[in-house]
Amino acid sequence: MKLFGTDGVRGKAGEKVSAPVALRLAMATGIYFRPLVKTNKILVGKDTRRSGYMIENAIVAGLTAVGYDVVQIGPMPTPAIAFLTEDMRCDAGIMISASHNPYYDNGIKFFDANGRKLSRDVESKIESIYEDLQRLEREQKEDEYIGKSKRIDDVIGRYIVHIKNSFPVSKTLSGIRVVVDCANGAGYKVAPTILSELGADVVVSGNNPNGININEGCGAMHPSHLASEVLKYRADIGVALDGDADRLIVVDERGKVVDGDKLLGVLAVYMKSRSLLANDMMVTTVMSNYALDEYLNRHGITVYRSAVGDKNVVEMMLEKGANFGGEQSGHIIFSDFAKTGDGILSALQVLAYLLESGKRASELFNPFENHPQKLVNLNVSEKKDIESLDGYKELIDDLENENIRYLFRYSGTENKIRLLLECKDEILLDKKMLEVEQFFKERLS
Repeated sequence: MKLFGTDGVRGKAGEKVSAPVALRLAMATGIYFRPLVKTNKILVGKDTRRSGYMIENAIVAGLTAVGYDVVQIGPMPTPAIAFLTEDMRCDAGIMISASHNPYYDNGIKFFDANGRKLSRDVESKIESIYEDLQRLEREQKEDEYIGKSKRIDDVIGRYIVHIKNSFPVSKTLSGIRVVVDCANGAGYKVAPTILSELGADVVVSGNNPNGININEGCGAMHPSHLASEVLKYRADIGVALDGDADRLIVVDERGKVVDGDKLLGVLAVYMKSRSLLANDMMVTTVMSNYALDEYLNRHGITVYRSAVGDKNVVEMMLEKGANFGGEQSGHIIFSDFAKTGDGILSALQVLAYLLESGKRASELFNPFENHPQKLVNLNVSEKKDIESLDGYKELIDDLENENIRYLFRYSGTENKIRLLLECKDEILLDKKMLEVEQFFKERLS
């Protein structure tokens, strides 16, 4: 597909994600959902990027043009859109966000009536409608059949109650000092409110969005800022969100960033200890360190691996019957409470475990040592078929002979290739990564 990537549509605002593109895409989405309509309502939310105004208005125009009523709720986390789409009985939900990308990018994510992200097959059908200009023209409504829109500002309370219900009712966060970095993004109101209502002593940063400072030197993409705040305020723990609040990064009381795979492992074992881990299994992606598998296997937990992307994790969770999964990058899915990754919900589960254990975060969240692993991102001029590159078979044969795990994949949102190597010999790992980098630079840069 030309338009859709790993997670919806994403690119530079005003170029790939322009007002005309958003207009046509909204019309195509509305046309696709028309046979499934029940309430004739579609929910639209956004993060705090300035370009969100432009894209939101274009989406509203496109949806009303094909006869839908639009409910606009303003800046809210991506997982809130997933929850509210189902809770408010809408036919679909749309989130305007480029997640962890810089402010000059933006994106459009889609949810069905059940609050689930769309499959690749559905995205392909919407893209086909998008390309059919005659159909877009033909499906436009007239007279009283044109849709309308309204803005609702009080839905934040529904989401807050929903998230708080995931926290043990017998516990409060009284006596716990938490630093929360909201990345100047969509969680800047919701996250501090929830933590405060649960009794935490909350120190907030990244809660002054101005349209262009989202993810800028803060949030999940820049945890060093959170680490310094944790040390400065002598906090018990720090949590950082990304721009649309579907990702979580944790910092312990010593200012050390908790590894994403270790966090997943600890939470899985905690859930099993409370008999909450369905079928004693979890799903992660091919990016996760294999030390995670070894750790969980020792605790009687089976690990399944999906392709990269929280959408792929969720699909495999449904397929296998798991209720917990995530990515090392910070997307964590507790499907008993959410249909997608939710940074705030995940933070509450981390805090619940911290309270129950009576230990410090630094003691809890370092349960095993990862195998040495290196991840390098290279800019590419063209996304050529990797397996057809001259010398590729020889390259992977060499890596396999050295017992080195490898993963090479193109970014779904940028002109980059991601190169991952993992093995138990760090010196060999460094040597082979230099060879791999040189191989792909010569053929793709």
